[in-house]
Amino acid sequence: MSPTRSATAAAAGAPERLPWTGVDEADRLIAADPNALLIGFMLDQQVTVQKAFTGPLVIRERLGTLDPRKLAAMDPQRMRDAFATPPAVHRFPSAMADRVRSLCELVAGEYGGDASRLWREAADAKELVARLGRLPGIGPMKARTILALLTTQYGVRPPGWEKVVPDHPTLGQVSTPEELAEYQAGKRAWKAQMRAQGLDPAKATPPPRARKAATTQKGRTR
Repeated sequence: MSPTRSATAAAAGAPERLPWTGVDEADRLIAADPNALLIGFMLDQQVTVQKAFTGPLVIRERLGTLDPRKLAAMDPQRMRDAFATPPAVHRFPSAMADRVRSLCELVAGEYGGDASRLWREAADAKELVARLGRLPGIGPMKARTILALLTTQYGVRPPGWEKVVPDHPTLGQVSTPEELAEYQAGKRAWKAQMRAQGLDPAKATPPPRARKAATTQKGRTR
């Protein structure tokens, strides 16, 4: 299948793969196609990272496209059925199908179907985080995780990114299967600790640590 326009737009600065799924084709897809990447982040709730980020590949296989304009115009029930076909794309297939469609409507309507424009055209890091945070299913925490990914692995560094990027471990810094295993183990341990203290992990911020310097990879500023 030929790449979407948004995939072509991101190709120059994208890593070859994001090793988050264990499926090479899915890892390559989310790295190359900004819409696939955003859909994966949107699906990343109440399922594993592996399940969430394999979702865009499964959606493309079942619906024939990840073009935001085509998905936005698609019959909602057709999308729900595709999401619910075993194995389901998500544990809440109908709700997530509708949410993906809403995300694609926003990307199609405000960014001409090119999801990479969210960061390519942002004036600074705060604007980028605000843009991402308005997307269905993203929100402020995921928006800052995406910023961490862009600065670390894509070389996208809008003005002021140093003050906005999270100072705690995020999926955005994960660039190898070993780092993914370490990240997931650490996140499980932290959640268990929060629950043992009677706290809700969803409302807490992980403790800071020395993060990898974003200057180690693709050091260009956009």
